[in-house]
Amino acid sequence: MCRGLLLEDLGVKMLLVLCEEHKEHLSFLHEVDAAVVGEFGRIALEFLRKGASPKVYEGAARKLSVPVEMVQHGVEGLMFLMTESSKHTLSEVDFLDSVLALDFGDDLCQTLLQMYQQNQNEIRSILSLVPSNLPAYHNMEWRLDVQLASRSLRQMVAPMLTTRLLLTRGRGSCTEHSSRVLQVDLSTLLHFISVLEGALGALKTTHARRILRNIK
Repeated sequence: MCRGLLLEDLGVKMLLVLCEEHKEHLSFLHEVDAAVVGEFGRIALEFLRKGASPKVYEGAARKLSVPVEMVQHGVEGLMFLMTESSKHTLSEVDFLDSVLALDFGDDLCQTLLQMYQQNQNEIRSILSLVPSNLPAYHNMEWRLDVQLASRSLRQMVAPMLTTRLLLTRGRGSCTEHSSRVLQVDLSTLLHFISVLEGALGALKTTHARRILRNIK
């Protein structure tokens, strides 16, 4: 399943990076005027409120003389852009930086920004009422085990980190609890830490921002 990736720089900079499928779905916006973009945005928001309607897709496709699939993908692409941006409460600057990768002109970017800002609160309200099928982080327990010797080696140091992720799914009386146990040796753990620290450090640079703006 294609999902949006959110890059975050220590809570300061947040950019939504769309995958190729979503970029392709939104590419039709290059070919239509602002009025059509606004209409597609209205349809996307209406679908968020009431659900999708094939008849609306067919009517819009006849009006624009384009395949129904193009209309459906376009509306779904807009819906995804608005919901993901609202979910992470992107700032004006972060939203505009996120859509730069789509190679939209300034007028189109401003139209999308206005659409996002005008409907952000409503979209967040709608999303808060939608139950998530994905488990959410609740807590984490950890234990460090160190093996000091074995039958073949009298002296050795082999640390192993064991973590237990406690997860929840649903809300209220319908909440389900589950857990996942992960085990990693010291060298792998240090490698993970090094890679994550390097990624966070790279995001602080202006060079990284230029690259993100030109992601295709």
